[in-house]
Amino acid sequence: MNISCTYSPEELLVTKTPILNHGDVESKRREILDYFHKSFSLYESIFECLSCDEAFYARANPLRHPLIFYYGHTSVFFINKLNVAKLINQRVDPHLESTLAVGVDEMSWDDLNENHYDWPTPAEVKAHRDATRAIVDQFIRECDFTMPIGWDNPMWIIMMGIEHERIHLETTSILIRELPLEMVQSHPIWSNVCREYGEAPENKLLTVQGGTVSLGKPKDDPLYGWDNEYGVQQETVDTYKASKYLVSNQEFLEFVQAGGYQNQKYWTDEGWNWVEYRNTTHPVYWQVDGDNYRLRTMLELIDMPWNWPVDINYLEAKAFCNWKSTQTGTHIRMPTEAEWYKLRERVETDLPDWETAPGNINLEHGMSACPVDRHEFAGGFYDIIGNVWQWTETPIDGFEEFEVHPIYDDFSTPTFDGKHNLFKGGCWISTGNYAIKDSRYAFRRHFFQYSGLRYVEADPLPEIQMNIYETDEMVSKYIEFHYGESALGVANYPIESTAAALQFVEGRKTERALDIGCATARTAFELAKVFDHVDAVDLSVRVIEAPTNLQKTGSQRYVIIDQGELPIYKEIKLADFDGYDAVKDKIAFMQADACNLIEKFSDYDLVFASNLLDRLYDPAKFLETIKGRIRDGGLLVLASPYTWMEEFTPRDKWLGGFKAQTGENYTTLEGVMEILSPEFKMIGEPLDIPFVMREDSRKYQHTITELTVWEKQAGLTSQES
Repeated sequence: MNISCTYSPEELLVTKTPILNHGDVESKRREILDYFHKSFSLYESIFECLSCDEAFYARANPLRHPLIFYYGHTSVFFINKLNVAKLINQRVDPHLESTLAVGVDEMSWDDLNENHYDWPTPAEVKAHRDATRAIVDQFIRECDFTMPIGWDNPMWIIMMGIEHERIHLETTSILIRELPLEMVQSHPIWSNVCREYGEAPENKLLTVQGGTVSLGKPKDDPLYGWDNEYGVQQETVDTYKASKYLVSNQEFLEFVQAGGYQNQKYWTDEGWNWVEYRNTTHPVYWQVDGDNYRLRTMLELIDMPWNWPVDINYLEAKAFCNWKSTQTGTHIRMPTEAEWYKLRERVETDLPDWETAPGNINLEHGMSACPVDRHEFAGGFYDIIGNVWQWTETPIDGFEEFEVHPIYDDFSTPTFDGKHNLFKGGCWISTGNYAIKDSRYAFRRHFFQYSGLRYVEADPLPEIQMNIYETDEMVSKYIEFHYGESALGVANYPIESTAAALQFVEGRKTERALDIGCATARTAFELAKVFDHVDAVDLSVRVIEAPTNLQKTGSQRYVIIDQGELPIYKEIKLADFDGYDAVKDKIAFMQADACNLIEKFSDYDLVFASNLLDRLYDPAKFLETIKGRIRDGGLLVLASPYTWMEEFTPRDKWLGGFKAQTGENYTTLEGVMEILSPEFKMIGEPLDIPFVMREDSRKYQHTITELTVWEKQAGLTSQES
């Protein structure tokens, strides 16, 4: 099926992402069908710019796959996602749908991908695309759906595939731009670049009034969106100044001629490492031509258009701003996401509403960038949207109420790592979701897109705190154990065990408590409701990072396993737990070895050691030394299932077993009593408390721990015993 020939170039180029909350089913079906075919054909047309089959396999960028991967990736995405969503039970080529499925995000700049792949031929990929086109066409024509179209609607998955392909239309054009010129050829659509060159206008700063900005959008927004766009976030933006124009090639030339690429002081550590690794002295798309420069566009090498915006990565943009600060004696940087939105308020329309794009965007004004003073917006600013993307200072993160879309669960979360910065505004080839106001895309800071910058004069930014997903399996398991939902009808263990211990605290001093072996420390938060101060310590730094982050930022994200390698993304918030926000500052989290505590850990009214004893390398030493750290009348709470393992404790250090001296067997409880007596006396009876630890959605570990409470007897010391 070859439907691309039924569209003229003009019909292919200018499209608008459908509005999904109004219209009847059949008219919306026709609209989405048309949008699908135009998107599919437009994407295929860009590969017609390759002059030979060898171009499909050339490594245009050593940090990314060759173009043959991207040629097939978008069609296998349709098949894979429709199967994941259980909307079809059909495969075209399982091998291709595996090999062309993953590996899209660019790697670290020094992480070369030297793997060898058994790539398909262009003809094999085209056959897959033709078969996919037919399957998706039939699905759109026949599927049952209702209006409006939301996350759980089958048409949402179709829109996901279409908008995913439009993302790769843009990223593919960048890879083609990086191919040798002999591997590309002119094209009826893609060779229509701007031919207006000239001197750049002098840039200057204009004032942007501050105010409150609302970021994020509701689930019932009428346009398709990726999961990171949804949620709620209010920010207050101070009044600032922003450059009237995007930084032009001519303005950036001043930085180059001033030795900006040779002066480390302008660069971040990451940026300078990149400069040295690339041995670069100018923007990547500039080519030296004698005493001048020329510019590589997607398909041509042209005379340098000094009045076009410069194409650079974040690292170069940051260095330019630092240099500009020294030149002006002011603080120059890129805007934050919220500051950019404050500027974006001057654009009254969005992609579905405009008759003609107000800026160089949506392929409506040519197949390249254009002069920075061509498209004027309100307030005297140019290119608020379009021409090139504008880097921001903001690493991407989810808004409040962020949820992962279950059918594409790894679209956003891998970028929530503090290493991917947002850029805003779109560029000349941004279409569909890429071109709307609420789009949120972020790339690694060394990454090249059609991206430049608009600089601002504003106050320095505070250090940005990232709430990164915890992916360490052991740590995530403990977060879920402590703060997640109860499983198999068994109550939350930290809550139950702490409550059992605190019944003995009434009438006693409650100044200081120690939660030793605290893990992710829910017990510490419960103790802080009663005690004036709680030290929470664990041998593992990794495990106490989670409660520390919860204390500082109020939330903690983590990933648990559903089945196999399928992840579930979760987030806990301090405000969701009764009283924790009010007592969080009573807790001090520290790393410490329970068998070798420093002197400061002393004078406690209660020490709580939960599921610790049978994981120590010398449990007897711990019991002997902890006695001196508890005040007279204070309590020692021990909770353990007594599951001794040589992995943690040498066999000769186990408490309980066979006593060679007497030839008798004895229990761990008897061993504990022997060490603690006579300074400590057990009060109450041992209490069995069950707990369940989750392995995955179908496997749980059920254990019963024995909790005992020991009171320190006044006036007795270990020497007297």
